Amino acid sequence: MINPTKRLKFSDAITRKLKWGVAGCSSFAENSFLPALQLAQRSKLISAYSHDLTRAKNISNKFGAPNAFNDFDAFLNSDIKAVYISSINSDHYWQILKAAKAGKNILCERPITLNSSQAEEIVQICKENNVILVINHLHRFHPLVQKAKELIDKQMLGKIVSISASYNIDFAPDNNFRFRKELSGGGVLRDLGSEMIDMLTYFGGEIVEVKAFMDNVVYKSEVEDFASALVKFKNSGYGSFNISYNTKKAYNRIEILGCNGSIAIENFFGKRNLATKLIIDLQGEAKKVFRKRTNKLLFLIRSAQRTFINHEKPLVTCEDGLTNMRLIEEIEKQCELEKK
Repeated sequence: MINPTKRLKFSDAITRKLKWGVAGCSSFAENSFLPALQLAQRSKLISAYSHDLTRAKNISNKFGAPNAFNDFDAFLNSDIKAVYISSINSDHYWQILKAAKAGKNILCERPITLNSSQAEEIVQICKENNVILVINHLHRFHPLVQKAKELIDKQMLGKIVSISASYNIDFAPDNNFRFRKELSGGGVLRDLGSEMIDMLTYFGGEIVEVKAFMDNVVYKSEVEDFASALVKFKNSGYGSFNISYNTKKAYNRIEILGCNGSIAIENFFGKRNLATKLIIDLQGEAKKVFRKRTNKLLFLIRSAQRTFINHEKPLVTCEDGLTNMRLIEEIEKQCELEKK
């Protein structure tokens, strides 16, 4: 019999919570990430940082965090083990550097930095300090995306012939940092395009060649509102993406065509209230359709906390972020040359 006077002991790995700090109290952090963090049983928000102390205090009060800072060093010295960086693009570099040197594991919004030189330094600093850096390429974490990846890896589609991705929204220029090039680095390519590049590399593997276009088709601002590219995969066929800030009604989807079948994924870009649909059509089998409404951010957070606690390789690495940035720069370079 169990002696009721004896206290049951649980391992520290099971009972402890991962203590988070959020750097950059963006609207996405407030309305999407932090509510999802509250649902993760093994994570807890401890500290909030913003250059605006009032904003940091508002976020910390709203989500029950004991600390609020407008001093980044003091923020890092608070009782946190992981940092979620949700700041503007131009702040990613210095905040990752400081967090890595302080020994904090990091989850950072994409793109990783403003340029590949900064990204290369980030990768090296994280290695030197034995720190894990996860880049928030959110769509990898959707269960139906994971299922599609599994089918590709098992060669169920045969050799990949082509992968196409489209992500189009309406986002008119305003005072958002994304429309100021010195803060964002660029427009729709660095925002939606980084996600589509990640999807192409995740499903298709290494990209060895790219041909691209960028333009301001509808909205005129410092940054582009449209981009499209065709890529060549090292070990399979071709991929393409089409992205824009200028369409009010659009079908956003990914299509993966193999020599023995095809996969389509619909309604998982920017449409929170719709169930994602996965269509699988394989040679010799009946077409299958799966629908799932889920919180991708919660899957991301659970993956990140497991990675940080167990110190294991993440699903999206800092090297993935560096590869993504190099491809973005190649596209931008091509398009700049075309203008001259």
